[in-house]
Amino acid sequence: MVLDFTHGAHFLWALLPELILSVGGMAVLLAGVWKGDEFREGQGGSLGMATLVVLLLAALANGWLYGVSEVDSQGMVALDGFRLFGNWIFLLAAAFAVVISQDYVERHRMQVGEFYGLILLSVVGMMFMVGTRDLIVLFLGLETMSIAVYVLTAFNRKDRRSAEAGLKYFILGAFASGFLLYGIALLYGATGSTNISRIGEAVATGAHVPVLLTVGMLLLLVGFFFKVSAVPFHMWTPDVYEGAPTPVTAFMAAGVKAAGFLAFLRVLVVALPALYASWYPVMWWLAAITMVVANLVALAQPNVKRMLAYSSIAHGGYLMVALAAANTTASAGLLFYLLVYIIMNMGAFGVVMLVGRFTEERVQLDDYAGFGWREPMLGVFLTIFLLSLAGFPGTGGFMGKIYLLQGAAEAGLWSLAVVLALTTVVSYFYYLRVAWYMWMRDARSQEETDFRLPVPLPLRWGLGAAVAVVLFTGVLPGPVVRWALSGVESLTLVSGQLLALLP
Repeated sequence: MVLDFTHGAHFLWALLPELILSVGGMAVLLAGVWKGDEFREGQGGSLGMATLVVLLLAALANGWLYGVSEVDSQGMVALDGFRLFGNWIFLLAAAFAVVISQDYVERHRMQVGEFYGLILLSVVGMMFMVGTRDLIVLFLGLETMSIAVYVLTAFNRKDRRSAEAGLKYFILGAFASGFLLYGIALLYGATGSTNISRIGEAVATGAHVPVLLTVGMLLLLVGFFFKVSAVPFHMWTPDVYEGAPTPVTAFMAAGVKAAGFLAFLRVLVVALPALYASWYPVMWWLAAITMVVANLVALAQPNVKRMLAYSSIAHGGYLMVALAAANTTASAGLLFYLLVYIIMNMGAFGVVMLVGRFTEERVQLDDYAGFGWREPMLGVFLTIFLLSLAGFPGTGGFMGKIYLLQGAAEAGLWSLAVVLALTTVVSYFYYLRVAWYMWMRDARSQEETDFRLPVPLPLRWGLGAAVAVVLFTGVLPGPVVRWALSGVESLTLVSGQLLALLP
């Protein structure tokens, strides 16, 4: 099927997933209002199922777009494998967030329609970020996502920590957006365009103002570094992740991070490949510093939720190795790693929420004492997620790190590959420390030993499916890797113009 996206309403077909999510988000929001201000038991489950239906329809639309050919390759919105792969990641993260949050929002008596509506609208922003060919649309997508997540972070109005986290995230997020927007303005002044492809052409042919281009690129990088929590632009992350409701923390650590890295990759390899020699040293040093600092600080965290926050920063450092390598293998490894990361990370947060009994109180290491024997299934699930996060052989996390190391090796970044390997070894300590508490320490009281936590069936099935995917991608990663490669190759400049610039 060939649709001409350069004329009239046909262009809307390229935005079908985003349109479905936008209409669905508003419908879920209105449904929540229609039910009235008074909280009703079971409201979270019904609107949660409606949200999952909207996500399923968007997934069907995203799959349908694989059979649609693009006519105008210079349009503001791309229709390529890279965008569609990113959409799968965001839809999966949103679906997992809905599954793990249903009982949580009911127990805390939150406004369910607003909660799920904001999740759907934040995914719309993520999709525009990864699918755009224009920096203005990227900024609009970023703000759409960010504003929704700011509200979600502060959504538990009965918890002072949630309100504090939302305020911190809003202030620093707006600060980062200012850097990004100013960088976009200077890039426009330097090249005369906000179209990512045309900026790349202007830089490659020398049709630009060098000083404006350099300053604009640096400001753009700073904005992205804030969004992906690279050290030293990470200071907001631990406090925000700790204070936000646990389902929101899981969604932020997975979906928001994935959107930032995928948009970052598109901008670097399409708009700025000719400046590789300029941004490569910055990426190298920040990747190394992020891996080292985040892993070392995570060692000292007795709070599991905060430990996972620093873990998320460390994984951002691993993914920055792929940006520094900037070749096909590393870029495909980044896509593969993001897909596996959202599954294992959100799965871990799902069990953390259950250990806390749907509250924000039981998040210390001591609270995990004896949990494995008390809840064997959940204990095994969390152990597998932790091993995958650590990069244990036989898990998807291990294969993701292998592909990142291969990409670094192909680019000759041997020292950065060594840092990645050594910091991965360091991470084993704080991940396995949680498992040791679960299986090797006795519960602190007889009451805890006798307590049995009712696990909702959707969450039980969701965690089981996540474990299956983590193990499958660890044993048979080939299909997912080939899928990721096809998405990366659709950027075209990764294997051509950019590789020619590598040392």
